[in-house]
Amino acid sequence: MNTPQDSATLAEGQQVITACAAIYREGSNGHEVMVARRALTKKFLPGKFELPGGHIEFGETLVDGLCRELKEELAIDVIVGDVVGAFTYVNKIKRSHSVEIIFFAQLADGCLPKINPADHSEIIWVNRNNLDVIKTENGSNDQEFPFLVRALDLLDGRTS
Repeated sequence: MNTPQDSATLAEGQQVITACAAIYREGSNGHEVMVARRALTKKFLPGKFELPGGHIEFGETLVDGLCRELKEELAIDVIVGDVVGAFTYVNKIKRSHSVEIIFFAQLADGCLPKINPADHSEIIWVNRNNLDVIKTENGSNDQEFPFLVRALDLLDGRTS
């Protein structure tokens, strides 16, 4: 049986695959994307907003791993769509190299996220009107932020 990975488990010198979701909906001010604030108890990026998701376990497909992570962390089922983008980063806590793939997703009918305090402290929906909250809270080194903007651009039919 696979052991779950988390952002603090050492993976020295290894590559880690992470799948995240730009979960979207139509709001009163246009498209909105869900972001979750990481719990302050997390060693990696505590208190920062993120696109929800997590590490893919050995042998899992990207979509299966993403769905599992979203079920574990937010008790939601999603319909996974196309890839928004991908990037890499070095996780100094895990001492690993991560490859993050971001997918579009929508909540399955009737699903409402529930916060697991071990993972997140809050969930917000962002659109063009409140997007600066994420940039201000996370700072200029947030590598997910351009993909959040890209997701909103694509949802609004803008070219990027």
